[in-house]
Amino acid sequence: MSANVQKLCESAREKLKPAIEKLETFLNENSLAQLAADQDQETVLFYKGFLSDLRHLLVFSEVSYEKLGTALRRANFDVDFAEKALYHLYHQSVNSFFYPKNECYSEDGRYAYTGQDAIRFRVKPVRPARDIIMEITRTYEELRDDLTFYESDYLTQRRMQNQRNHA
Repeated sequence: MSANVQKLCESAREKLKPAIEKLETFLNENSLAQLAADQDQETVLFYKGFLSDLRHLLVFSEVSYEKLGTALRRANFDVDFAEKALYHLYHQSVNSFFYPKNECYSEDGRYAYTGQDAIRFRVKPVRPARDIIMEITRTYEELRDDLTFYESDYLTQRRMQNQRNHA
């Protein structure tokens, strides 16, 4: 059990690192003024939301990256701490990628298995904005696939443990 959790932490951390670097680079190199240059008010609002969502995604991903690192560096691997870190990675980072607060883009499940891009933008984005999402989509898809257990089973397992401990 703990070996599997440890491997999952290592794998998730490795996948997060390049996504974090790409997000950080994009946010450092692109401003609202650049992305929405000479655009109407609706497009400016789109990019404000888009940048806000990417900043949140970056922070959630960085926090998860650090927590996974902490779990892996401990002398005695703490399965509970690691599972909690994986749970938060799923619920904060993965969910904030696929369900961005400002809904500037969304996943269209009909395209998910066709080899076409499953991400659909609310407004046709400029190339750098489209590219950053396309560059990191695969990472968050893989993390979602790897961590689906933590969507629901983790909490069920915790509740059952608590019930046994209090019985």
